[in-house]
Amino acid sequence: MFNSLSDRLTSTFKNLRGKGRLSESDINATIRDIRLALIDADVATPVVREFTGRIRERALGAEVSAALNPGQQVVKIVNEELVEVLGGKTRELQMAKRPPTVIMLAGLQGSGKTTFAGKLARHLRDKGHFPVLVAADLQRPNAVTQLEVVAERAGVPCFAPERGNEGGHDAATGEGTQSYGDPVWVAQAGVGQAKVRQYDVVIVDTAGRLAVDENLMKQAGDIREAIQPDEVLFVIDAMIGQAAIETALAFQQGVDFTGVVLSKLDGDARGGAALSVASVTGRPIMYSSIGEQTKDIEVFHPDRMASRILDMGDILTLIEQAEKAFDRDQAAAMARKFMDEEDFTFEDFLQQMQAIKKMGNLKALMGMMPGMSGMKDQLNALDEKEFDRVEAMVRSMTPFERTHPKQINGSRRARIAGGAGTTVSEVNQLLERFGQAQKMMRQMRRGGGMPGMPGMPGVGAGAGKRGKQVKKKKGKSGNPAKRAQQEQAAASKASEARDKAVGGAFGQQEEEQDFSNLKLPKGFEKFLGPGADKD
Repeated sequence: MFNSLSDRLTSTFKNLRGKGRLSESDINATIRDIRLALIDADVATPVVREFTGRIRERALGAEVSAALNPGQQVVKIVNEELVEVLGGKTRELQMAKRPPTVIMLAGLQGSGKTTFAGKLARHLRDKGHFPVLVAADLQRPNAVTQLEVVAERAGVPCFAPERGNEGGHDAATGEGTQSYGDPVWVAQAGVGQAKVRQYDVVIVDTAGRLAVDENLMKQAGDIREAIQPDEVLFVIDAMIGQAAIETALAFQQGVDFTGVVLSKLDGDARGGAALSVASVTGRPIMYSSIGEQTKDIEVFHPDRMASRILDMGDILTLIEQAEKAFDRDQAAAMARKFMDEEDFTFEDFLQQMQAIKKMGNLKALMGMMPGMSGMKDQLNALDEKEFDRVEAMVRSMTPFERTHPKQINGSRRARIAGGAGTTVSEVNQLLERFGQAQKMMRQMRRGGGMPGMPGMPGVGAGAGKRGKQVKKKKGKSGNPAKRAQQEQAAASKASEARDKAVGGAFGQQEEEQDFSNLKLPKGFEKFLGPGADKD
């Protein structure tokens, strides 16, 4: 959503690179570009004015003038101020001391409340809670049925004593004044059922309107008064533009929400107005909704979102998603195979592919890597269906073929291609790439680094000089005792290299090196630290 803002800010900071000193005109030009980028992204004008004012004050002070790299210091200032605009700190749900914790959802019709209710329920269920959804939206056509479907997908129960509007009458047509049940009673009954059945979280889905009106606010206020929720989350569509500010202020005055949820954050709109909500209302953004599936929910971290906008990546979120997707037992098995010098097989490859698919949209994952703004065309051209084709080819192999890829001859390749609906040439390419992957794994565990890969000049061993001669190995001695000694020394050397490679790959610390016998110029020993030899 924030690609346009990210591109504009990245190009602005490029002009500051390499400058040893920044003049006042340089800072003014940078502030002007930042202001235009924010306004173009639909950020509210008062927020832009305050944001750029703080940046100007800090950039013209000693904080930048005394810095070794003033350009990077300006980027640091912008990042810190952007974190403040987005809310400053991560805000988690405040759970009640005595269950159940009651969470009320409010917002306009079409903002994504019902979908988010299922996402939040699954998120809490995965954290060990026992949530229940309450269908208090009795006005929108088939809203109760939709919530029941969402609850089933999330794997949580849904309390729906009233069926609500199932006849297709809609407030937009002027036919929504009919009574389909009392949402206040439904909300109260839902909380009561949660206490009886010992659910520790109640999520109440309330009705919305196409626009803010008196009836909407009265109903939401009555529900809040009746159930006394611990949290009131205001769900807002991140694509509605400047109307986000007016809507947020109206709900704050009418319902007084405690947190904000940004829905449809995976859209392609500018979305800057949604970022203004936290600054204008003083309420934190707590969650972001990024897709249609129940797993597509993220806790909103202001610092991480600021890093994404400034093209610094979001490695922490990437690591968290990887920890959820990769099974610890499988990771331990892979480490054991690596230590035992067992070959990487198609079975291992299939497990890794399944874990990557669990992490979510591949383009979104790649977008979390630092410096990816310059590769948007490549990311947009990425065909995720290629992973499905590769998986189909692997699943078309027999168990023997997956563990013995070198035994796949011409007839087997034709059968695999037919079973996967691909061509023999695609199967050949897969086997060739897999062979390179196996070679890379063997090279890594022997401590030789990553070998050069076709199509990637300048990487690994293949990037060396072409004319360089490979040193020949010494022949084995004819003396049995001397040959045994040579073999023992070679095995010991290989073991040390393998242990070193494994330690680097799995985060083990190397032993501290001894520099006591190192010949250094006189007086240089003071730079080696307090533990150095000073003789």
